Amino acid sequence: MEKHYVGSEIGQLRSVMLHRPHLSLQRLTPSNCQSLLFDDVLSVERAGQEHDVFATTLRAQGVEVLLLTDLLTGTLDVPDAKAWLLKSQVSDYHIGPAFAGELRGWLAEMSHRELARRLSGGLTWGEIPAEVKGLSVENHGDNDFIMEPLPNHLFTRDTSCWIYNGVSINPMAKQARQRETNNLRAIYRWHPRFIDGGFITYFGDEDINYQQATLEGGDVLVLGRGTVLIGLSERTTPQGLEFLAASLFHHHQAKKVIAVELPKHRACMHLDTVMTHIHLDTFSVYPDVVHPDVTCWTLTPDAHGGLKRTEARSLTHAIGDALDLGSVQFITTGGDAFEAEREQWNDANNVLAVRPGVVIGYERNTWTNEKYDKAGITVLPIPGDELGRGRGGARCMSCPLERDAI
Repeated sequence: MEKHYVGSEIGQLRSVMLHRPHLSLQRLTPSNCQSLLFDDVLSVERAGQEHDVFATTLRAQGVEVLLLTDLLTGTLDVPDAKAWLLKSQVSDYHIGPAFAGELRGWLAEMSHRELARRLSGGLTWGEIPAEVKGLSVENHGDNDFIMEPLPNHLFTRDTSCWIYNGVSINPMAKQARQRETNNLRAIYRWHPRFIDGGFITYFGDEDINYQQATLEGGDVLVLGRGTVLIGLSERTTPQGLEFLAASLFHHHQAKKVIAVELPKHRACMHLDTVMTHIHLDTFSVYPDVVHPDVTCWTLTPDAHGGLKRTEARSLTHAIGDALDLGSVQFITTGGDAFEAEREQWNDANNVLAVRPGVVIGYERNTWTNEKYDKAGITVLPIPGDELGRGRGGARCMSCPLERDAI
């Protein structure tokens, strides 16, 4: 298998990128958590411990775990990468060229691990020397941010997603997450692990304003066998989907893209919060959203370099045709209507397959986990009392880098 290849959602998972949050979570407060896209403040120590269990569970299944801070530290060892990251994350246009220049100079003296922590954890006015601060024409409180923290880096799935022989480096919909993309651009351009990888970059690697063409990896499911399933959600637009689909077809990496319409609200933020692939013919779904009448289309290349769109009979038929299956099974969220809604909110459907029929999910979702077990799906349970309050499960918190086809 090629070094950078993700051929499905359920084939043997071989390598994955996670982010163990710390500084960014320390800076979540009741007054700023909403603007940073969190519903609540998390216990930093407990969240870290739960994340360690997640990483340990993956390693016990033979999966290589790479941590974002380690990758970012290694990337900063490359002088061109360090200069580009400082220029993009500490922008002249954001804080003024004189102050930005001095601030970049001060940050450049930090150890690369500490700088990597700052690039995800943020920087306050109170943390910089008086002589640097004096170059700013604005007055700020010590606890005001120069660089906002990026607590959503926890959800490595969204910022970039690997699809067959390439990666999409995603233009994020919300301002609170847009700087995440620069960290991933730098890693994939300059880190020794990726620099000679021979992979395709489908989308998102240009220094431009992508405007309405936003895309997030939680909406992208690599079904396998040349098909990709993409949700049109609160965060992924038809424009973003069109650019990615066209690139997949141009590079001959996919034969078809299935697009599914989702409600545009937070409880259904991404497709993977209501649907994940867990066995060849089996999907976990939240039935209030993913049901037989959900609107979906199949996109294929036309003869002129464009896209042909055909409304599908149903999502079940579209998936069955793509994977050459006689039938497709949906395991719905467990419990009664109240329990199912609670467990979907706590990411019962957002599970990560490590191989066919074996998934990692939060232990708290007892009703849904019992349904998985009865259907012959093995659940490797992890604690999520704190991590789950970030509104993301095992799939959200993982970016597969290498995974077998089906």
